[in-house]
Amino acid sequence: MWVGFPGTSTQLMRRTLLILPVALLTASVSLRADALLFGLFESYLESLRKQAGIPGLAAALVGENGILWERGFGLQDIDRSIATRPDTPFHLDGLAQVFTSALALRCVEEGRLDLDDRVASFDRGSAEANATVRQLLTHTSMGPGGLVFSYSPPRLAPLSTVVPECIDDDSFRETVANTLDRFAMRDSVPGPDAVSLPDLFDPRTVDRYRGVLARLATPYAVDKKGRPTRSSYEATGLTASSGLISTARDLAEFDLALRKTVLVTGDTLAAAWRNPISATGLPLPHGIGWFVQGHNGELVVWQFGVAEGKSSSLMIKIPGRGLTLILLANSDGLAVPLPLAAVDVNASPMGRLFLRLFVS
Repeated sequence: MWVGFPGTSTQLMRRTLLILPVALLTASVSLRADALLFGLFESYLESLRKQAGIPGLAAALVGENGILWERGFGLQDIDRSIATRPDTPFHLDGLAQVFTSALALRCVEEGRLDLDDRVASFDRGSAEANATVRQLLTHTSMGPGGLVFSYSPPRLAPLSTVVPECIDDDSFRETVANTLDRFAMRDSVPGPDAVSLPDLFDPRTVDRYRGVLARLATPYAVDKKGRPTRSSYEATGLTASSGLISTARDLAEFDLALRKTVLVTGDTLAAAWRNPISATGLPLPHGIGWFVQGHNGELVVWQFGVAEGKSSSLMIKIPGRGLTLILLANSDGLAVPLPLAAVDVNASPMGRLFLRLFVS
């Protein structure tokens, strides 16, 4: 005998029970489709990794509420046959500037910094004294006829002075460390020399940093025949565009903080992801902290890092779809010899694969 719920007709409940299996079937089909898509992406990614001669690669796809898919490919240490994992630490190199730009934009929102402030106002001795904060973050400078673009992450160096001042911290490293802790980025280290600063960090934190650095991916220089040779990292400290160490899994936490507007508001990010205008009235390729371009009607924001013969990284966001790709490698194969600084993420085979599978 059918027993109806209070206030619910028997006919409606029967209809609901008929619809429910269809809904569950649709969800099941969707999950299988996602699994097939992720499997296809994984297979192609592994093939591209081998073609690029990358010994070890960590990858993650981040959705609206967390990691949708993550994998480690190849070896983070060839001599010891240690497999790469999503929590393997890597040098971020120039990718670190997305972190710096978010901190600077937080200062702007709080009214403690203006993007049109000149560097001379807080660092008179800088080679960039006449540049504005906006120009540093967009990699532009004022030419005879207007703004011109030239990509150079080291130009961000003066921001390591102004950011801690407007956040009321003693140093840029302290600001970065506090932000890493805030987002539970436990496998990230604010510079490879952080373990030598016991006056700045407590013993427990130093021990944690030491443990992360012990798992740091070994860097490799790879020749034209794909043969890897162990190399060494150049970055020994922390700057506004180098020295930050993190994992694909930790960067997913940073990405979620951005999309949930924990660091800065959505309006601020939208403004940051607009192209500056050149002297000839054309859009320049780099917004505040990120390259900005379009693909099939979708906004694409992205950034990369590279230390030649050592490491590379790539992060691509599709804000309209709530999707982010994070790639970290222990060779320069994600960026060399690709012309990424020529401002099109499609120059990267892995970036192109991501866009074709998930955006096209």
